[in-house]
Amino acid sequence: MSSVTITIDNIKVEAEPDSTVLEAAKKVGIKIPTLCAWPEIKHIPGACRVCVVEVEKMPNLVASCVYPVNEGMVVKTNTERVRKARRMNVELLLANHPPECNFCIRGGNCELQKVAEQVGVKTVRFEYPVFNKEEMIDQSSPSIVRDNRKCINCHRCITVCESIQTAEVLTAAWRGSDVRVVPAFDLPLNETNCTNCGQCVMACPVGALYEKDDVDEVWKALQDPSKHVVVQEAPAIRAALGEEFGMPPGSLVTGKMIAALRRLGFDKVFDTNFTADLTIIEEGNELLKRVKTGGVLPLITSCSPGWIKFCEHFYPDLLEHLSTCKSPQQMFGAMAKTYYAEYAGIDPKDITVVSIMPCTAKKFEAQRPEMCDSGYRDVDYVLTTRELARMIKEAGIDFINLPNEAYDAPMGQYTGAATIFGVTGGVMEAALRTVYAVVTGENLKDLNIRPVRGLEGLKEATIPVGELGNVKVAVAHGLGNARKIMDQIREGKSDYHFIEIMACPGGCIAGGGEPIPTNNEIRTLRTEALYLDDVEVQDFRQSHENPAIKEAYDKFLKEPLGHKSHRLLHTHYTKRGLELPHKE
Repeated sequence: MSSVTITIDNIKVEAEPDSTVLEAAKKVGIKIPTLCAWPEIKHIPGACRVCVVEVEKMPNLVASCVYPVNEGMVVKTNTERVRKARRMNVELLLANHPPECNFCIRGGNCELQKVAEQVGVKTVRFEYPVFNKEEMIDQSSPSIVRDNRKCINCHRCITVCESIQTAEVLTAAWRGSDVRVVPAFDLPLNETNCTNCGQCVMACPVGALYEKDDVDEVWKALQDPSKHVVVQEAPAIRAALGEEFGMPPGSLVTGKMIAALRRLGFDKVFDTNFTADLTIIEEGNELLKRVKTGGVLPLITSCSPGWIKFCEHFYPDLLEHLSTCKSPQQMFGAMAKTYYAEYAGIDPKDITVVSIMPCTAKKFEAQRPEMCDSGYRDVDYVLTTRELARMIKEAGIDFINLPNEAYDAPMGQYTGAATIFGVTGGVMEAALRTVYAVVTGENLKDLNIRPVRGLEGLKEATIPVGELGNVKVAVAHGLGNARKIMDQIREGKSDYHFIEIMACPGGCIAGGGEPIPTNNEIRTLRTEALYLDDVEVQDFRQSHENPAIKEAYDKFLKEPLGHKSHRLLHTHYTKRGLELPHKE
């Protein structure tokens, strides 16, 4: 069907027939305020009524985010009636919202604040209700805090959890002024099938959802003279941290990040990329072993803890497909309290391991009871990118003007293959580079495996690998796409050998702990930064080439899939089953 012509504020607009008034207005530069509308979701609930407009011949104002365009429609977005209605709607939202802006975690980055300014709210004429914090703040999860006092019922978190991640943890309960967003049966979050991915946090326009804050615990560890505190940072951090200090998205700030961590007081600054390379060695050999011995295929990556918990809940019958490798974060913790402790001559009980992660689910992963094979908890504390930025600001560090510094030995050297772990398809690409070299004795002619790159939800490739023949692989990011692949496996329709799954759309560069906002444009820029690091910054681009990894095997681990590596670097999973059923 051809486009339709409508008039918005006396401007003729050509619009697609299935588009909304809001979308049409954007085409001609008219900014209608919104809260429930969000570019990441297609099914907008139209709940907040902030985007109301006048449509000629319609008796009532309509929500432009859901109202479809029609041929000849005449729309007014800036009449007195519209302005009054918007101000009233925002004022009512503010009246039911605790006035904690000065110390709210989203202070200065709150969409409700910005919309209130945009529509001209200058005062709230209604009394604020008395909130019971104990009843309305759920801190049961190790990863995510729910503060229902601040919820504005925009339903963005519900839509993301349901339509993108397909976990369906959150729902609207009760009616009228009592309506709230809660898990089913109003259960605590840790008693549901929540994967801790944090995409609800990224969707929330206010401070109703945020990461569990461990900053104070890390400060205590840093100030304890009896503790030797080491830190690791995931690859995605270096491509996103700069945004918290006003730098453009995709700024690669590795050297400044290292310098900042030293100034915060960490005794050693290492890198998760070291154990990302280690993961490739172990996981690549696991794949080869399964292919050669008739093991369970396809092998599926185990780096993403949100994905792992999703599989434990929704596909417990398919857990044997998961790689037994711990994630790089957990491998690092185990190596820090064994290999590094031996290297440095430090009692492991005195070593505190802090992780800087783009992922809220990493907080949950660090607390899993399986993650203590060193004899101690592998990772003691996990901070998100946002939490690290808050620490740097609190310490008064001028991040932008810091010099570039280098990582410490022996767990700071890494390859470009490890860096691209932070993007969707990166683990697959890194693994294929090494598997090909191990099987054939030579490198791929082109180390850039482009078919597994990009933001398409499902990607696949077939790579000829010497005597193994054609190795068929797939990549999925976002749990909704993971569900599609897992359903194929369950139905016996999958012919893949190896599958990479990341819980978050875009991979770790868009994890639940990354700077807000995160959208596809920002995902692309962060991704490009990591590919740049792979190609132009690192001396080595394949995990098996990392001299520090070779040394770790020679002096400590001895061999991939050996006794020591199996004990320290591999794990098992839990059949959790379905607390809450998924509805088609």
